[in-house]
Amino acid sequence: MTLVGWLQIAALFLVVLATVKPLGLYMARVFSGERTFLTPVVRPLETALYRVAGVAEGEEQGWLGYTLAMLAFSLAGLLALYAILRLQFYLPLNPQGFPGVAPGLAFNTAASFVTNTNWQNYAGESTMSHFSQMAGLTTQNFLSAATGVALAVALARAFARSKSTTIGNFWVDLTRATLYVLLPLAVVVAIAFVAMGAPQTLDASAAATTLEGATQTLALGPVASQEAIKQIGTNGGGFFNVNAAHPFENPTALSCLLNIFAMLSVSAALLYAFGEMVGDRRQGWAFLAAVGLLLIAGVGGVYLAESAGDPILTALGLDPAQGAMEGKEARFGQSASALYAAVTTGLSNGGVNAMLGSYTALGGLVPMFLIQLGEVLPGGVGSGLYGMVVFAILSVFVAGLMVGRTPELLGKKIGAREMKFAMLAVLILPLAILGFSAVSATASFGVAAVGTPGPHGLSEILYAYTSAAGNNGSAFGGLSGNTLWYNSTLGAAMLLGRFAYVIPVMAIAGSVAAKAKTRPSAGTFPTHTPLFVGLLVGVILILGGLQFFPALALGPIAEHFATLAGQTF
Repeated sequence: MTLVGWLQIAALFLVVLATVKPLGLYMARVFSGERTFLTPVVRPLETALYRVAGVAEGEEQGWLGYTLAMLAFSLAGLLALYAILRLQFYLPLNPQGFPGVAPGLAFNTAASFVTNTNWQNYAGESTMSHFSQMAGLTTQNFLSAATGVALAVALARAFARSKSTTIGNFWVDLTRATLYVLLPLAVVVAIAFVAMGAPQTLDASAAATTLEGATQTLALGPVASQEAIKQIGTNGGGFFNVNAAHPFENPTALSCLLNIFAMLSVSAALLYAFGEMVGDRRQGWAFLAAVGLLLIAGVGGVYLAESAGDPILTALGLDPAQGAMEGKEARFGQSASALYAAVTTGLSNGGVNAMLGSYTALGGLVPMFLIQLGEVLPGGVGSGLYGMVVFAILSVFVAGLMVGRTPELLGKKIGAREMKFAMLAVLILPLAILGFSAVSATASFGVAAVGTPGPHGLSEILYAYTSAAGNNGSAFGGLSGNTLWYNSTLGAAMLLGRFAYVIPVMAIAGSVAAKAKTRPSAGTFPTHTPLFVGLLVGVILILGGLQFFPALALGPIAEHFATLAGQTF
């Protein structure tokens, strides 16, 4: 750990913090239907899309209609992407002549990108045509992110309204999230990536002569455009197999910081936008404070573990001063690698600039635990916000039990109905993660895909289902996931983590919207104070610790103590 490393980390967080308010205010205006500086350019296209699709802009939906529209749209996207992948050989823009993707892998990939997970059981440069990358994967990078934003905005409206039977129009929110937020930001970031050296071309490859005089073929494609929305939409799926560790995806240290900034910007600003939409900006800042405390602790944990070096190599006489550099890019070093690893897992991004499976036991534990906390730090675009609101509901319930008062959040009484839905939502993650992990760790067809025996092998399995159910997409690379069992069950975990979670959340939105909004009284527990932030952090940590600590004790924690004892696997 160095002072320069910490200054880099601090500078990045300060830049993100500086953009939270202006971007958050802008998004609040967009989803409130107010005029913005992009309205003269985007509004004609927006209204044209409504006319073509037959959408009545002024017609709102109740929570059930909103949810069904989202599910139908997501199902259509899944089927369309599956068809593109299966028929890839017959579609245009396939200069490499790649065959159609196998059925199991096509299902896994379609489920992955529609759920904003971007888990990849394939190498993009040797599997996907340019058409599949652009029309299939990149399109879903926009639409899955826009879907998450729409759901979060609907939940914000539910808390802002009083005795309302509607929470907005899914098609309008989806369109505005795409046209006013994601697309403009992606264009700007893509141009910046091109300026930094990322390719943007339809050529299949380029020939290069190495220093030894040999000829090497370098895979190319529309990298910069996919990289931009991959980060802004917290998707994470890379054009290349090694993701942002590849110099074409992430050419320089500056592009690395831009990657991390792009990941955080929209998700963090949405927390502020929530406060603006519900009429209490302090609530947005309270959510951001909780996120900041846990995320900075995560960065510090990874940085500390990786800077300390590998105990086994140190015992063999290797100088630990450079830290553990296995699986890391020398041009990024410890600080940028630790920052990227914590941010990409605190978000539901999943992109990597280093190989997480090569991290030390504790260095790999932290990213896994950040996902298991519910992907709310600040989580995926939209999904992190509605996940944070679920934890806030649980927190005010705990506070209500302690003081003997009816729980209340932002002027809405939290009753048995909301608590049942909130608990149903938070149980989805451990059910999918621990259930599938248990079967995979005991069945021969699950263990056969493990690359490393012992505790690290269990960590590979546990991380895979943690990543899938958390809609993250990162991986411990030792697991061979392209099998029928893992393609099927990881795909199922992704679908459960996205849709089985969000349906109860939308039911909460419908219930809350129908309630009268009351003014705070002397007995109301304020949810914007440091006391509430501490309670919220405690609830998030306790839920994560109680549910997953036993499994973590058998995986990365056991591996850590074995490593200290000099044992290898």
